[in-house]
Amino acid sequence: MKTIYKNLLSILFAASIIISTLCLGASMVSSAADAEQMEVHFIDVGQGDATLIKCGEHAMLVDTADASKGTAIQNYLKKQGIQKLDYLILTHPDADHIGGAPVIITKLEIDKVFVSNFEKDNKTYQKLIQALDNKRLKAVTPKVGAEYLLGTAKITILAPDREYDNPNDASVCFLIQNGENRFLFTGDAEEKAQEELLSGKPDLSADVYHAGHHGSRTSTTEEFLEAVKPTYAVISCGEGNSYGHPHAQTLNLFRTNGISVFRTDEQGSIVATSDGKEIVWNCSPSTTWAAGEPTGSSKSNSTKEEPKEVSEAATYICNTNTKKFHVPECASVRKMSEKNKRKVTLSRDEIIAQGYVPCRQCNP
Repeated sequence: MKTIYKNLLSILFAASIIISTLCLGASMVSSAADAEQMEVHFIDVGQGDATLIKCGEHAMLVDTADASKGTAIQNYLKKQGIQKLDYLILTHPDADHIGGAPVIITKLEIDKVFVSNFEKDNKTYQKLIQALDNKRLKAVTPKVGAEYLLGTAKITILAPDREYDNPNDASVCFLIQNGENRFLFTGDAEEKAQEELLSGKPDLSADVYHAGHHGSRTSTTEEFLEAVKPTYAVISCGEGNSYGHPHAQTLNLFRTNGISVFRTDEQGSIVATSDGKEIVWNCSPSTTWAAGEPTGSSKSNSTKEEPKEVSEAATYICNTNTKKFHVPECASVRKMSEKNKRKVTLSRDEIIAQGYVPCRQCNP
């Protein structure tokens, strides 16, 4: 009798596991099947970032480019029928990410505003705070692990989980998933922040990776890309930008890993449409694999004095806001906000490798 009873329990236990597995599978399938159409618009704003994400009747905006693009972004949203944003995410306080925010905040209704925990003491940041105050909006830094809904899509906050002395590393990073499709955004987070993100061992896998820091070599390490394993990468940058974005090192990394690349500097605004299972693009991937050429390096400027060859370590002043570096005696250093100053003792090549470009006045 006991044997029969034990066998019956074993059968019931096995059946419960099978039923649970089937239910879980059915849930995952229905999640993809029930997903609303989600559109991700990587808006062409020149050298900066602005991404509109729509899912069903809901919308969010990630970054707002510089101040000169605020109205253009508003008009883009208007053409998309957007009058209200569920979320405005300003990944970090660099001007090419928050400059247009006052226009968006003033003109649109916004439910939630998420910002980095890094504050800047400059006019661009002050205008942002003033616009928020005028609309009585409170901006908060979302907690790591927090989840939010945008229609059927789920947003998961990944960073920052601590304070940094670099605005780029303090970028708000998040993943948005619609059905089975996953999109990863890391703002301008650089190698240090990406390493710490990896140490937490979250699931970073994504179909689409919005390339960190406009395709700069300071972001997207091999280890990070291995964790993400994207099929596609999108680079937001301006044609002929002064930083030389995207850098050849990043493009080569994408190419050797078989990743299809889209670029706003070559293709204008790029739209990816997800139905929860497949992603369709409004254009074909770029085939040039051409690195950006810094403004000032063209033939028209060939008569200018060539940069000094400095192979050994020297002292420079880096502007963490403009990403330019200067000799200490440069007039621009005296005008620079103390908060943006970074004194370094490195070789010229090492500073450039960190994503900085030489000042055209002092020609360091």
